[in-house]
Amino acid sequence: MRKAVLTCIDFFFPPFSKWISRDTFRYLATGGFTFATGIVVYYLAYNYILEQKDIRLSKLLVTAPIAALAIESIVTFLIGFFLNKYLIFTDSKLKGRIQLFRYGSIVGTNLILNYAFMKLMVEAFAFYPTIAKILTSIILAIFSYFSQRHFTFKVDK
Repeated sequence: MRKAVLTCIDFFFPPFSKWISRDTFRYLATGGFTFATGIVVYYLAYNYILEQKDIRLSKLLVTAPIAALAIESIVTFLIGFFLNKYLIFTDSKLKGRIQLFRYGSIVGTNLILNYAFMKLMVEAFAFYPTIAKILTSIILAIFSYFSQRHFTFKVDK
């Protein structure tokens, strides 16, 4: 299965081979898949699971958009971890639970950085929000790639 998926991804690699490595392209392809899956899951959760209705948990009100984001985050966390572990960074000898903890740490860090960068760019530097989101996504994709490669799925030499 792994070989079939990588063959499919690699089919689209040649036009990009002058600018990025095959490993980086694979990472971006699986990241793009995870991102797209997240959009679909968010849409389905918001519109069909939650039916655009807020959730009341005792005295806490969770709005439908935030609840859908929570559902989407759980799904994309799992998809992202498994794609990285079993498709992209397969040479790591770290135990799976260590990788999972580290992956979660990076995802948590990304959430904080995403918030901070968006706040800084939009409120302090008056960037248009969509431009700020694109720039933030690029910065965090680069940060994530190196974090996953050299920390989460580290390979001892």
